[in-house]
Amino acid sequence: MKMALRHLFVLAVCAFAVFPILFVVSAAINPLGTLASTDLLPNGASAGNFANLFGSDTYPFARWFFNSVFIALVASFASLLLSMFAAYAFSRMRFAGRRVGLLALLLIQMFPQFLAIVTIFMIFTRVTELYPAFGFNTVWGLMLLYLGGALGVNTWLMKGFLDTVPKELDEAATVDGATHAQIFWRVIMPLVTPILAVTALLAFIGTMSEFLMANVFLRDPESKTLAVGMYGMIAGDHRNANFGMFAAATLLTAVPTVGVFLWLQKYIVSGLTAGAVKG
Repeated sequence: MKMALRHLFVLAVCAFAVFPILFVVSAAINPLGTLASTDLLPNGASAGNFANLFGSDTYPFARWFFNSVFIALVASFASLLLSMFAAYAFSRMRFAGRRVGLLALLLIQMFPQFLAIVTIFMIFTRVTELYPAFGFNTVWGLMLLYLGGALGVNTWLMKGFLDTVPKELDEAATVDGATHAQIFWRVIMPLVTPILAVTALLAFIGTMSEFLMANVFLRDPESKTLAVGMYGMIAGDHRNANFGMFAAATLLTAVPTVGVFLWLQKYIVSGLTAGAVKG
């Protein structure tokens, strides 16, 4: 009886988790493409919503997709590299202001970045006048904004992992004549692959799904990201008419995230299991 109840509970949880996905898939292949006509089992199926999504002049989905993936990849890589440099310095070196710097990073992260939206808006207004390539409606300006917000939490996450790596490895490499740069790239980096993969995945997902800051700084239709552009598809009176295209866009939006996860999964697993086969 207990085993049957457990199986029933697992099936209920699976059904609860799968239902939204099935609903989105059903809406995406529904030939009518409206919210009012969406059922779990649609009458007929077609790829019309996908064709309308890529053929629409009002909603440049392909451009939004490219902007989001490009910003997420570059911002994730840059924030990962900067955070790793900072985490290595805080973990392995002793210098004046080290403790204050760590506490400052922690304190700053307690306040959401959106609280400084007015100040950031004023700064970028001036930046747009002086350097338009890094101002409003540009992917480079939004990327700089994301880098500032992700540095603190990633640094703390990596520092905690670096503290578990024995310092004797650094000392042995130093005795052999290795510099700090050689120790960092050839000794430390191969050992911290799991945390690099996890941090990169979290940074990529966070950047792909970020909406508030992007909605403020991106107004030109060609410069929008997926989150901002797709919100405009169902905002106001367009919710019912464009729901089919919105569901199709949702499915396509999940492809990069799933792809990055599958690519990084092997590094996470190989890094976690490496210590179990070496004595």
